[in-house]
Amino acid sequence: MKIYLIPCPIAENTASKVITPEVIQAVLTCKHFLVENVRTARRFISELKLGIQIEELVFEVLDKDSETSSIEKFIQTQAQADHSIGIISEAGCPGIADPGALAVSIAHKLQIEVIALVGPSSILLALMGSGFSGQSFCFHGYLPIDKTARIKRIEQLQKEVEKSGQTQLFIETPYRNNALLADLIQICPKQQLICIGCDIQAETGFIQTKTVEAWAKTLPDLHKKPCLFLLGQHQFTGNK
Repeated sequence: MKIYLIPCPIAENTASKVITPEVIQAVLTCKHFLVENVRTARRFISELKLGIQIEELVFEVLDKDSETSSIEKFIQTQAQADHSIGIISEAGCPGIADPGALAVSIAHKLQIEVIALVGPSSILLALMGSGFSGQSFCFHGYLPIDKTARIKRIEQLQKEVEKSGQTQLFIETPYRNNALLADLIQICPKQQLICIGCDIQAETGFIQTKTVEAWAKTLPDLHKKPCLFLLGQHQFTGNK
């Protein structure tokens, strides 16, 4: 019995481009799945066109509200029957900004082998495309909703970039993306670099790095689009 961490696409209709043979083999191996969203997982498996009868698969929800005891019971039950388990996130890689980490922790506790598979991660793709430090970075998830707390947090992140050069990554609920960008432009110094990764791997997607001043002159419409925001510094090592 093994537990497979199965990445899924982060943009629609891209499975054939980003899913590796190893991921396909893992999907074929498993009949039991822990998934963040059953509907999304079913659609992903169907999109692979592997001839799998979806009705024969067993799905158990693993989301932010899942109780440790229920997930542990599910894993123990499958382990006793020697059934391998696949873990599928709603998008991207299980365990990265994702509740799949809970199942992995339980698997280690029960001494079950965990196999992590390569796949798309919006966090890593945005970092790779930013031009910022990939040696030292921190992902913060969502920033505070409260206006005062949010301003304070942005100021802290910007000062950390100045102090250490560490890249700061964060996200926002898609319908508040434009408001977050407006806050960043208002709070950060005009020469501070901001990278935005929007609709990554989709045809409409982009990863662009500009100064606050430049973003203010050409504001993109990020409303209801999945985005990553990064504060960082250029990695120039000298003049040529």
